[in-house]
Amino acid sequence: MPETSEDNVEVTDQPDASRYEIREAGELAGFAEYRLHGDVITFTHTEVDPERGGRGLGSRLIEFAVTDARSRELSIIPRCPFVRDWIAEHPEED
Repeated sequence: MPETSEDNVEVTDQPDASRYEIREAGELAGFAEYRLHGDVITFTHTEVDPERGGRGLGSRLIEFAVTDARSRELSIIPRCPFVRDWIAEHPEED
């Protein structure tokens, strides 16, 4: 299920493209690529449009992606440094 908010930002999983996407006013603002093998999701690369940087879009994207993966009980391998750092700063609640 996509996340939508009053600031016209939507985050969705695009499984056919193997990535989560964040859109602002309908325009692609960033993505987090992944590989899914069984019950393991490996995040490989995250990118946010530099013109939209510094506003927390990358964090919102990864928060959605990690929350979604955890809700599906997937093991997460954060090869992407941005995802790895986000997870370290936001450990899973027990």
